[in-house]
This record gives sequence, C-alpha cells and structure tokens, in this order.
Amino acid sequence: MLNIKVNEQEFIFDLISGNAILDGKPVNADTVKLAPNKYHVIINHKSYNIELLEKSENGKTMRILVNGIKQEIAIKDKYDALLSQLGMDKLMTTKNNNIKAPMPGLVLRIMAKVGDQVKKGDALLVLEAMKMENIIKADGEGIVKRIAVEPKQVVEKNTLLIEL
Repeated sequence: MLNIKVNEQEFIFDLISGNAILDGKPVNADTVKLAPNKYHVIINHKSYNIELLEKSENGKTMRILVNGIKQEIAIKDKYDALLSQLGMDKLMTTKNNNIKAPMPGLVLRIMAKVGDQVKKGDALLVLEAMKMENIIKADGEGIVKRIAVEPKQVVEKNTLLIEL
C-alpha cells in the first residue's frame, strides 16, 4: 500500500491488487508510455499527459507536469508510515547546525564568513592535527551564523567551530 501525496491531495494505491483508490473509491486507470518520462493516462474517462521532470534519488519525491501544470509528489510506503508512527522520521530529517572539531588541533585557516550560504561538502576551515592539514567541510546546507574560533587557536575535540 502506497500513500501518494500530489500537492495537498492524497491518494492510496494498493500494489498487491493494482487498484488505485481515491477518497475510498476505486479508480479506473489506463496508462500508455509515449516516450522516456512521458505518459498518457486515462483516469475515470479523463485524459492526462504526464511528464516526469525530476525524481529524488530514493524515488520518494518527484516533480511532474500534468497537462502542462507542475505538480509535487511525495510517496510513502508502509515502512515510511511505520517510521512516522514511531516518531523516527524526525530523526532522519534533523540536521546538525554545529560544526565541531573532530580531533584536537590548531585552526590554520577559516574559509567561511558569517552570512555565507554553504552546501554539503563546502570547505569551511583547515584544522592541523598531528602535522596534517584536515579540511573541515559542511555536512549539510545552511547559512553561517557564527564562527566560534580564530586562526591560530588551539581547540580540543568537540570544540564548536562554526554554527550554521
């Protein structure tokens, strides 16, 4: 059973029987693939041209065009529902806003500035430890709120370096 959310409207699709259910009622559907990522669908005697524009890596979110109108789609299966029920879905979406020193060392250079927009993998600063230079990178996206260290400052493990 899949829960499919298109913008704010929810659909339930039963994979076992192959029946689509909308608002508790079965829906008759016929699909023809026209080209890669392009489909013609007839649902309850109404015709729709659908084009897949973008799909997330895990296939659970998509952007499509339906008769020329962009739609956002989110798909949840029974495992997503279980994670949500247990409150574990929040654990996967929490992001770390604090960049901490992974080891004791000396701050050599700071590449980020307060207000910078950073993406996952962007170099933030260089920390020297055991005569090696370690580039500390962002582990997610965000805006630099505060830089808690100065160049040439000695830091211990888990010292706050940058707050996003």
